[in-house]
Amino acid sequence: MLDWKESASRVYGGADSALRRIVGNHWLGRALALLLALYLLVTGLLGWFWSLEPDAFPVQENAKASAEQTQRKFVKGYTTVETLRTVAGTLLDKPGGYLTNDLSPPGIWLDNMPSWEFGVLTQVRDLARSLRKEMARSQSQSTEDPDLAKAEPRFNFDNRSWALPASETEYRAGLKLLDNYLARLADPVKPSAQFFARADNLNGWLGDVATRLGSLSQRLSASIGQERLDADLVPDQVQQGEVVKTPWLQIDNVFYEARGQAWALAHFLRAIEVDFGDVLARKNATVSLQQIIRELEAAQEPLWSPMVLNGSGYGMLANHSLVMANFISRANAALNDLRALLSQG
Repeated sequence: MLDWKESASRVYGGADSALRRIVGNHWLGRALALLLALYLLVTGLLGWFWSLEPDAFPVQENAKASAEQTQRKFVKGYTTVETLRTVAGTLLDKPGGYLTNDLSPPGIWLDNMPSWEFGVLTQVRDLARSLRKEMARSQSQSTEDPDLAKAEPRFNFDNRSWALPASETEYRAGLKLLDNYLARLADPVKPSAQFFARADNLNGWLGDVATRLGSLSQRLSASIGQERLDADLVPDQVQQGEVVKTPWLQIDNVFYEARGQAWALAHFLRAIEVDFGDVLARKNATVSLQQIIRELEAAQEPLWSPMVLNGSGYGMLANHSLVMANFISRANAALNDLRALLSQG
């Protein structure tokens, strides 16, 4: 039978051991909480930095610098193709890289920048298609350029694929094919590629642009809800309006997609102003083109609010989507004027 001293020693030892375990677990919990807070802070700051939209770049200076660096001849069409390459390359080389298909923090938490990326990618796809289908062909019965024929489907690859293959892999392959076309176009000895700066070629691409801008304007305006009538009904039928409203969680996505399209399109139009300058001058359409660019650049002014506001009508809060829709609609109106001038004989 244990004496009282031995019993007291065992009780004291057990209590001391338990106290040490509690203190140890407490400090371990605090250390883990501190590490978690530090991780969230770092990823939050990194996500904020990755969400900053890239700055605009001077398209003509960029194209000339590229031609000098690669020792290529600066020919007609070089500015348009090089601008397409630079805009598409920005998706892959900007801070954080291409974020739409990210599966890890902070990329997986972000939605504004992926929406911006999709807007840019939409305009890249449209210009790549027009380049293959119209600008690089003398007429509808001519043979399409082999590099452009392969580049276009690369840019139309799934924008959310993360492996086998990843979206970035396909887009970089498209950039390489564009560079191959550009090298053949600028070959001073025997150019095996062509670029036709004609009014009909330009008008074909501008038709796609007008469709994109019209759709964007409608989607942005739907932030507060719109009643739309069915235009397919015959005159005797009663019109029944349908209220179309963008879901609250999608409003910022539509807004940043519009900013992405406006950013890419402003660069493309400045490149068009260089390569199609003679055509625009003959049609007295240069001012109309510059007006479109001005509206698109105004749509990219910095957003000082921490979030996209969705006020209604003349309420106390702004509606950023309606402000964006105003610039897009005005650009689309100027675009229609430009197309009319290009269509005139």
